[in-house]
Amino acid sequence: MAERLRLALAQQNCCVGDIEANTAAIISAVAKARDGLHADLVAFPELAITGYPPEDLLFRPGLHRRVEAALERIMRETRGIRALVGHPEAAPEGLYNSVTLFHAGARVLTYRKQRLPNYAVFDEKRYFIEGRAPAVVDVNGYRIGLGICEDIWDPATSVAARDAGAEFILNVNASPYHTLQRAARLAALRTAGAASGLPIVYLNLVGGQDELVFDGGSLAVAARGDVRAAGPEFEEALLCWEIGRGRDGLEISGAMTEPLTGDENVYAALVLGVRDYVRKNRFKGAVLGLSGGIDSALTLAIAADALGAENVTAIAMPSRYTADMSNEDAALQARALGSSFHVVPIEQPFAAFNDILAPVFAGAAADVTEENIQARCRGIILMAVSNKTGRIVLTTGNKSEMSVGYATLYGDMAGGFAPLKDVPKMLVYRLSRWRNSRGIVIPERVIERPPSAELRPDQKDTDSLPPYEVLDPILEMYIERDLTPQEICAQGYELETVKRVARMVDRNEYKRRQAAPGVRITQRAFGRDRRFPITSGYHEQDPEPA
Repeated sequence: MAERLRLALAQQNCCVGDIEANTAAIISAVAKARDGLHADLVAFPELAITGYPPEDLLFRPGLHRRVEAALERIMRETRGIRALVGHPEAAPEGLYNSVTLFHAGARVLTYRKQRLPNYAVFDEKRYFIEGRAPAVVDVNGYRIGLGICEDIWDPATSVAARDAGAEFILNVNASPYHTLQRAARLAALRTAGAASGLPIVYLNLVGGQDELVFDGGSLAVAARGDVRAAGPEFEEALLCWEIGRGRDGLEISGAMTEPLTGDENVYAALVLGVRDYVRKNRFKGAVLGLSGGIDSALTLAIAADALGAENVTAIAMPSRYTADMSNEDAALQARALGSSFHVVPIEQPFAAFNDILAPVFAGAAADVTEENIQARCRGIILMAVSNKTGRIVLTTGNKSEMSVGYATLYGDMAGGFAPLKDVPKMLVYRLSRWRNSRGIVIPERVIERPPSAELRPDQKDTDSLPPYEVLDPILEMYIERDLTPQEICAQGYELETVKRVARMVDRNEYKRRQAAPGVRITQRAFGRDRRFPITSGYHEQDPEPA
């Protein structure tokens, strides 16, 4: 039988712009793949040298000089092994998203990405031009067609690689996570495999980068569509899979890691997103306001799991309206997780603001203004602790609240990162129960009690909003699926409620534009995905013309 091909896949966590660290990690993996795994070829993710997405760093000439120096360093380390490395390639006609194959201290071949995504979170056509031709390399007698991320979503590129002589496709990726992405990827691989008749090896990036999370989960899929090997999700790994020839063609074998499913999958994405944002931006830890409510409770659990409880500070900031049970439950949770916990009442600053504003507000009745002053007192306290300790403030608002503006600018929205920004309220409840199934850290009373901002006597969220069981499906249809109020109403929802929710979403774009970045878990997150004008005379709740 012909010699088998040992293929190493470096499912790495790269940091955008940190070319020195990324290159060192690549060189280290090359050595491990050669000396420890005895691999014939080691592959790295899309744009591994710069990290993904490098965005407007690609406009900096100095970046490309550093990339070229990094490629020279890597080339010198490839004696005894081949290495396929992703990088931007500056050419006279423009910039390409490329991979280069190195072997024996030389550059063997460079392939340029042919399909450039320009939708959702991607805007590659702002930076890159398209490659025009397939590339096939011979390693130990196996002919490998190369692809980069979006290439595999168009079956024509796999067919072109087959026609150029490829026996299987090696596709390297920086494919970001959302809850439906793994199924979509697998469907795309099966479609490409069916069209070309070729097996596909799919290597993915892992790690958090601003709002995006890359989940790893590298795959090998046979031409008939069955998964032959799978890497872990949400963690780095140096995988080694074998490819050989059998009676029915190429056979791929390797370890099979079961994917995370359901709420565990989402929770892992949130933990990785928080961990990498805090660490890559060199904060010393995190600080957050712990109110005794479910949103801050889940945020604290995620932060403690991501950073270590010893690196998270929780601060309760009770007001005259805070229930005793809220104070008790906040203390219980901090103690259960082992985070440091402080109580800083806001009565004094709140009273002081009321006093100094009394002449300005003379004759005006109390309203939401006084509620917002309380939230802003808390924002000042948290930012002060952040300045003093070097720990980033994590905001605790969820997607449902951000959608309808049920949040206070410069108050509970004040902070550097928002773990729950793309997590609807009903999912907050599910994730909290899932986390408690692994060890109770959120008091059951926090999950069971009606949600309240506690900014006025006996306040409930339902005083201002429809029940979340009604609100969340309406928001999903309006924000993520772009349905009109009339179309949503046809799904069984009361039209005036839908119109009211649509008005709240539309008029609060200015708040969302000022919100902290947060982990993307859906196909339509605020920020990179959903880009609506702040100033707009268009409103979906207006009647359609006759």
